[in-house]
Amino acid sequence: MKALIALEDGATFEGESFTGPGEVEGELVFNTSMTGYQEILTDPSYNGQIVTMTYPLIGNYGVNHEDNESYQPHARGLIVGEVSRITSNWRADRSLPDYLKHHGILGIHQVDTRAITFHIRSRGAMKCVMSSIDTDAASLVEKARKSPGLVGRDLCTEVSAKQPYVFAGSENNPRKVAVIDCGIKTNQLRILSALGCRLHVFPNRFRADDIKALKPDGFFISNGPGDPEGVPETVRELREIITSGIPTFGICFGHQLTGLALGGKTFKLKFGHRGGNQPVIELATGRVDITSQNHGFAVDKESLPADVETTHINLNDQTSEGQRHKKLPVFSVQYHPEAAPGPNDAAHLFERFITLIDAKS
Repeated sequence: MKALIALEDGATFEGESFTGPGEVEGELVFNTSMTGYQEILTDPSYNGQIVTMTYPLIGNYGVNHEDNESYQPHARGLIVGEVSRITSNWRADRSLPDYLKHHGILGIHQVDTRAITFHIRSRGAMKCVMSSIDTDAASLVEKARKSPGLVGRDLCTEVSAKQPYVFAGSENNPRKVAVIDCGIKTNQLRILSALGCRLHVFPNRFRADDIKALKPDGFFISNGPGDPEGVPETVRELREIITSGIPTFGICFGHQLTGLALGGKTFKLKFGHRGGNQPVIELATGRVDITSQNHGFAVDKESLPADVETTHINLNDQTSEGQRHKKLPVFSVQYHPEAAPGPNDAAHLFERFITLIDAKS
């Protein structure tokens, strides 16, 4: 079934749908990971985005029920060079095409993904519509131009928990940690639970008074999708918690929200960091970690107040990858130390958070 991918700048790319008829809009991005497509699709940070995988063959090991990072896939669409014709893995429950069909997600292959990657790597991530229903180029380009994009949008509320809950399996752990779910990946909860944290998870539209009433030992802010400046209410409540002295750790979207809550600013990157091979240096030690990342916005390092220091930077473009408050027990990183998928170089940061909690108690 013929399909067409159209960008707001007028560029179009032809392919074939491997999931049947459909049409979807979103921001077109690329991910450089060679594996981990199931974790990528189910990462809530991809809400509002159409993902192009740069690795040419995707789907050969299928999909299973254990590797999901949330309750469902959140990417709006998937573009691959070629979807595998067979599924060969003893853990697989179903094929990738069947999984996408089940969730109503459009998948397109037989596309020159190198050309797509080169185009948005040069021009920047941009609004996109892809369709196997409407294959008129002019029509789709116009739809892409009229689509809302990501700037200023609150996408994290769409994927956040609707009600507070305690993460299953963590109920008897000794350290009480309040978690703000902005679109959290399950592996973050798994790791914190394994380190002895009783995890009280709250929606991103929380109230600081509810967190304070819990009297947590620590405070954790998750990853999530969209523009951090699109959720000013969340930033306002975070500021009250962070400045109260509760040990705080933020990841990805949580890093950006922490930067805003501490008085900094954020901006949209020309093209985001997505994949499992982003080099990050810790400025104090010179340690370089290869990290898993997925973000299209960044903290403006120069906007941070004097009592907040940048601790990590990206070696490719020198953007902010970590920060800490000089007086308060607060730190955050832009990348994903929980991986899933990706390297585990930065997993030690969860233990750093535990050390911060234990030092305070």
